[in-house]
Amino acid sequence: MRSKSILICCVLSIVILSCSREAQLPFSAGVGPDPSLPPPPKVLIPTVNIAPAKGWPNGAVPLPAEGLTVASYAANLDHPRWIFVLPNGDVLVAESDAPPKPEDYEGLKGMIMKRVMKKAGSGGPSANRITLLRDNDEDGKVDFATIFLENLNSPFGMALAGDGFYVANTDSVVRFPYQAGQTQITETGVKVMDLPAGPINRHWTRNIIADQEGKMLYVTVGSNSNVGEKGMDKEEGRAAIWQLNLETGHKRIFAYGLRNPNGMAWEPETGVLWTSVNERDELGSDLVPDYMTSVQDNGFYGWPYSYFGQHLDPRVEPQRPDLVEKAIVPDYALGTHTSCLGLASSKNADLTESLKNGMFVGQHGSWNREPPSAAYYP
Repeated sequence: MRSKSILICCVLSIVILSCSREAQLPFSAGVGPDPSLPPPPKVLIPTVNIAPAKGWPNGAVPLPAEGLTVASYAANLDHPRWIFVLPNGDVLVAESDAPPKPEDYEGLKGMIMKRVMKKAGSGGPSANRITLLRDNDEDGKVDFATIFLENLNSPFGMALAGDGFYVANTDSVVRFPYQAGQTQITETGVKVMDLPAGPINRHWTRNIIADQEGKMLYVTVGSNSNVGEKGMDKEEGRAAIWQLNLETGHKRIFAYGLRNPNGMAWEPETGVLWTSVNERDELGSDLVPDYMTSVQDNGFYGWPYSYFGQHLDPRVEPQRPDLVEKAIVPDYALGTHTSCLGLASSKNADLTESLKNGMFVGQHGSWNREPPSAAYYP
């Protein structure tokens, strides 16, 4: 009888803790240049609110903003993670999933996260290829599809610079010779840059973007943990955007303290690099907003010691007041736990007036908010 009472108390405690982790602020409070940042709560059990991966019902489509339409362009892809449009209009799709990470799923928390990934539609073997899609008659439907490049290692970002096609694998940037209009690459690539990976390899996706002159390549590398809990020695070269000089091979960290930068785009008027960043988890449903921001050369953006400038994360010890003092406040918050991925300028796009001047952000949605994050249009 006593053990039954203890079990009931434990269940009630979990229910109470779960209720206390619900968002206290409207979703809109975490959006904009000056988001609401309440004091960080003490969270014993993190919110786990997983959206199961399932396709759209027959005939159903996502709901677009006013003035836009949406239709299926291609189907039956194996875990498509990133797209890149070639100058001739061909669409390249990286079909990719996480690489083996033997040390990332250790212990009870690791086991839970592995189940979370499976429910969310991830965790299977990676296709490790890039597929080319072509719409010959420009009717919005793919007429031709073929494997463009295969035998990669959890590929994600792609870029063109000169006569080179660059692919960001999870552990390296590789260059392939490219001619306009070709539909397949069979040559062996040449590695131009090693990237941090290893047996933990959290935030395994790597994105790349070339500058307008085709001389520099910028590479995103996410952190190896939530807030450095695995030790900062495991974060060497991570939570950063790297710059690679394609002529000399010289590489350096361009900006750091970015927990998981993902999308990158050039602001069309100033030519400044912008990025979208996934912020930290397990501080409740109202913290911390993901964001997009201009990227300053040698700029530090807080992770793991602080967020949105000098807001300290109480879980991180020891602190680094020397770094926190110079932490840059991001330009624009995108909502808590929205998992922002893609970023693209709307310049030169055939859109309605209200959408012609700005950035588009792809939002994946996260497991760490209750209720789930919702679209917000200011």
